[in-house]
This record gives sequence, C-alpha cells and structure tokens, in this order.
Amino acid sequence: MTTSREVAAVPVEDLLTEQRTEVLEEAYAALHRGPAEHYRHAGETVTRDRLAELFDLVVTALSDRELEPVSRYCETIAEQRFHAGFGISEVQTAFNVVEEAMWRHVVDGVPGEDLAESVGLLATILGFGKDVLARTYVSLASRRRVPSLDLTALFAGVE
Repeated sequence: MTTSREVAAVPVEDLLTEQRTEVLEEAYAALHRGPAEHYRHAGETVTRDRLAELFDLVVTALSDRELEPVSRYCETIAEQRFHAGFGISEVQTAFNVVEEAMWRHVVDGVPGEDLAESVGLLATILGFGKDVLARTYVSLASRRRVPSLDLTALFAGVE
C-alpha cells in the first residue's frame, strides 16, 4: 500500500495508454509542422490513423515484450510507403514524432526509480522498428535507382 507521499509504479504501457490522446496530438502536430508532403496529401484522418496504429503497436509490444509483430509491421510499412513514393526520411520522421511524444510523457510520468527500465524498453522497441523499416526500405531501393539514395557523388574518384 502506498502513502500519500509515494507514487505507485504504473507500468509504462498503462501510463502511455492513459495519455494516448495527448501523445497522438503532439505527434500529429509535430509531423504536420515538418516536411511530410505525403502525409499531408493523405489527409488528416489517414495520418492520425497511421500514427495511432504505430502508437498502439508500441504499447502492445511494451505489454507483451514481443518484437515479432513490430518487425512484421515495419516491413509492411516500408514496402507500402516505398511503393507509394514516400522517402525514407519522411517515414522515419513519422516514427520519430511518435517516439518523441512518448518519451516526453514517459519522462514526465514515470517515477525516477523506474525511468531507466521504461525508457530502455521504449528505446528498444522503437529503435528495433526503425532499424527494420530502414533495412527493408534500403533493400527495396537497392533494386532500383532512387535519387535520395544515390551515393555515387560521395565516392567519385574512389577506385
């Protein structure tokens, strides 16, 4: 039993679920401020739904401690966005805005003694997801010439 001075430890996934609306609003506002042309073109409802889908996936992974669904989701998203003409930076930005909003709420809402574990779990899930996303996207891009990934000028003169 906790006293009035103690803060009951709330699992990070529960804290995020309680603050879902605020986290998603912050993420949408941040994405909307940036150069997210394809997300703006998709419209507010679709973009908000996509951010919510990512948020829910992360919260489920926090709860289940299972990364396989994250891997499948990120591979699918990479393929869909690649074929829709999204640049990798635009897709990574969507992940980043969700991550940043989640971090703010976790840092503000998790007691100090539980913060390292909570932040570690969140960073692991999102870092893993962004890695799968990037590897899948680059694999697709390597099959055809994509201007954003053309590194020939960087290596000009190297034999």
